[in-house]
Amino acid sequence: MTNNKPLVLVLGGTGNTGTSIVDGLLRSGNFRIAVLVRPASVTKPKVDNLKASGVEIRIGELSDDYEKLKGYLQGVDVLISTVNARFVSQRDIFRAAKDVGVERIIPCDWATPGARGVRELVEVKFEIRDYLKELGVGYTIIDVGWWMQFYLPLPLRSNAAPRFKEMSWSIYGTGESKNLLTNLHHIGTWVARIIADPRTLNKNVIIWEDEVTQKDAHEIGARVSGDGDALREKRIYVSEQDVHKQIADGRVVYAKNPTHYPSTIPLLWCQYMLSIHFLQENTLENAKRLGYLDARELYPDIPAQSLEEYAKEFYSLPEPAEVYVRE
Repeated sequence: MTNNKPLVLVLGGTGNTGTSIVDGLLRSGNFRIAVLVRPASVTKPKVDNLKASGVEIRIGELSDDYEKLKGYLQGVDVLISTVNARFVSQRDIFRAAKDVGVERIIPCDWATPGARGVRELVEVKFEIRDYLKELGVGYTIIDVGWWMQFYLPLPLRSNAAPRFKEMSWSIYGTGESKNLLTNLHHIGTWVARIIADPRTLNKNVIIWEDEVTQKDAHEIGARVSGDGDALREKRIYVSEQDVHKQIADGRVVYAKNPTHYPSTIPLLWCQYMLSIHFLQENTLENAKRLGYLDARELYPDIPAQSLEEYAKEFYSLPEPAEVYVRE
């Protein structure tokens, strides 16, 4: 018997966001799922786990020639990209997707809403959005706000590198700017609904579960972690002037080697801090102003986790800093 469920191909399916999406698609039971895996990664345990879950593995590189790219896309209805948009060109595979009849493309966004001219990484994403519109292919832009995993202060017991602890203990300005938040592991649940919904075709959608000020998040952290005043004493207050200086310093490092991932992090991180804490771009009000559909309004039956609820999970982890470390 032919399986008539739509086939979804995920690029970057073994990364943090990709794993969440594949898991959500599997749980929904509404799709056939394939993941494009680089030849060098085929033997990794994560790939074995995907196979064991019933995911089809297609082997190839996004830099392969155009005919090969079209081959990887045979039979695909929906293409989802979670690759690093700053370093991996998505254009050729998106053009190939148009040529072979893929119905909907979800490019690599998965972050916070905002305007042009603020963040280097988002400039690349805007260029890809423009490219998809030029191609005339069906698309959906999906942003998810800020990960809850990055919004809570790490506990004192964490063995994370000092720079990660300091990042998590930093409060920007007065800490009173609201931010949209989503548990990384829940992204796929929302995506499974969005990509099957005709209302989201050629639209922008914002996924979010809670909207919390940074000050309140740090209070939740001090209380739920059990560290209390000892964690409060670790807080580092960062002014807008400090962020602008860090951005300027980051540009110098970035300019020396823009293709070296570690060299880009200081600049990209500080630009995000400016956007979400001082320009207040990561709010529901701003997302709607920019034309995003609200996933919680579209799918009111999906439970939305509060940051308070997630904090209990976060501080029970053996190492809450696990998402800070890239493989």
